[in-house]
Amino acid sequence: MDRPYTGRYARSRLIVSPSSRGSAFALAGHPCDHAPVLTPSHWDVPLIMIIATDVELRAGSRLLIEGASFRVNPGDKVGLVGRNGAGKTTLTRVLAGEGIPATGSVTATGSVGYLPQDPRSGDLSILARDRILSARGLDEVLRELRAAELGMSADDSRTRDRAVRAYGRLEDRLHVLGGYAAESEAASIASSLGLPDRVLTQPLETLSGGQRRRVELARILFSGAETLLLDEPTNHLDADSIGWLRDFLRSHQGGLVIISHDVSLLEATVNRVLYLDANRCVIDTYNVGWKAYLTQRETDEKRRKRERANAEKQASALLSQADRMRAKATKAKAAQDMERRARRMLAGVEGERRSDRVAKLRFPEPAPCGKTPLTAAGLSKAYGSLEVFTDVDAAVDRGSRVVILGLNGAGKTTLLRLLGGLEEPDTGEVRPGHGLKLGYYAQEHETLDPDRTVLENMRSAGPDLADVDLRKVLGSFLFSGDDVDKPAGVLSGGEKTRLALATLVLSSANVLLLDEPTNNLDPASREQVLSALRSYAGAIVLVTHDEGAVDALQPDRVILLPDGVEDAWSDEFSDLVALA
Repeated sequence: MDRPYTGRYARSRLIVSPSSRGSAFALAGHPCDHAPVLTPSHWDVPLIMIIATDVELRAGSRLLIEGASFRVNPGDKVGLVGRNGAGKTTLTRVLAGEGIPATGSVTATGSVGYLPQDPRSGDLSILARDRILSARGLDEVLRELRAAELGMSADDSRTRDRAVRAYGRLEDRLHVLGGYAAESEAASIASSLGLPDRVLTQPLETLSGGQRRRVELARILFSGAETLLLDEPTNHLDADSIGWLRDFLRSHQGGLVIISHDVSLLEATVNRVLYLDANRCVIDTYNVGWKAYLTQRETDEKRRKRERANAEKQASALLSQADRMRAKATKAKAAQDMERRARRMLAGVEGERRSDRVAKLRFPEPAPCGKTPLTAAGLSKAYGSLEVFTDVDAAVDRGSRVVILGLNGAGKTTLLRLLGGLEEPDTGEVRPGHGLKLGYYAQEHETLDPDRTVLENMRSAGPDLADVDLRKVLGSFLFSGDDVDKPAGVLSGGEKTRLALATLVLSSANVLLLDEPTNNLDPASREQVLSALRSYAGAIVLVTHDEGAVDALQPDRVILLPDGVEDAWSDEFSDLVALA
């Protein structure tokens, strides 16, 4: 049996913060940049991993959650659920130590690995492999070992001697961090997430947004963190990778808090559910699995409705009696007591539940255009020595429906960016047709300025419109009041999706280039996007892993990458969507 680790790092708090530093995990309160992160079999597992006490969260002046208290214990696999904008991402950031609550406290014991919805990878010039290895400090050790090896072959004897001593120290440090087996473990995790060796040897700047996010997920899982906080971890994963992740999380021995709209993942992994009720601004705790939670929550909603109806019936009778008694001076005091009793009775039950608001998502009315508003011929793209695709042709006719399919890393996002004029092809050209107006939705929300407010981003998209008209559009996408003054950078993934789609409404685009438009959306908002896809009269070029989005689009053409083959759509391509 492995002996529990009880060294000086056993009670350190470890926060993953993908930031501009691009460094490994930082140990709070300890000067060492690369403290050992031990495998689960060596954990000195704390009795409680996260404690939240009377937490209140706000988005500007808007109350999200109040009076929330809960714990995450070893073995807890917690599903954090609620509609878009309820505060799931905000709460997860607070649990990770990247935000602070308005009131209350959060205490984390042991190491915490945090995957944000929109991770920032820091230095994009480093290799993907080094980014993953940095979770345990292995990247630095391996670089120093390579330098020591070069020094050992130097002509100068003093240089050789120093290199030999350094090599010995570095090998000892490498052994503490897991040795060369840890490097093999990192490669195995990366491969399971659809990152083969050829991708790991590339700089991050050459990878697609989806590949970078998978690098960050691999880094978190490789870290050996005791508690995992994962915000939409299945985004950009194919079906095989999702299956592997499901098994990994099921076998994780520490704590887990996960936000996901992937119901099958929640069914397979969670044994507790925290439901963020946006109407009541509270967190309901369900200490059961996913299916039992759904049943119990429905029962709770019905119980609240019955309690409200009974209380209203009794209070109405008391108030009617009080009104009759008030007519007699001798009964005035009794009438007042009866009225107060009725008010207390109503105050003791929860208010009538407001229906969850759903964004009225729609795409713009397309401007008139020619028969073929967008064509491309002979497109090729490479990043350094990595060839993405060559000699791709495309023709987007007015009102056509085109799906781009290919395995992860095949260049789907790159092709959209070339068609949208955001990048230049190495060879070939993109030719706009008569009356072309493009609208581009980026999966990483690059079209939004994170430092500008919601309203300012809309002004950039519609400079000729008055603020009152911009606010009307934003209102239909669930941005109202103080929400429009929030910087885009603090929005959740679902809110950024809604804002990016709102800017498209102002574009009058007749060709929409859509890159994973249903990511980060709750089921109701996703259905609104699918409805918008069905009803939009212009042309759409779509990249997605969502089979429902392809069904809603009813495509007539498909482009297969990396070969660049364009063909008529048939149902046989449907099986490729989830694998793409």
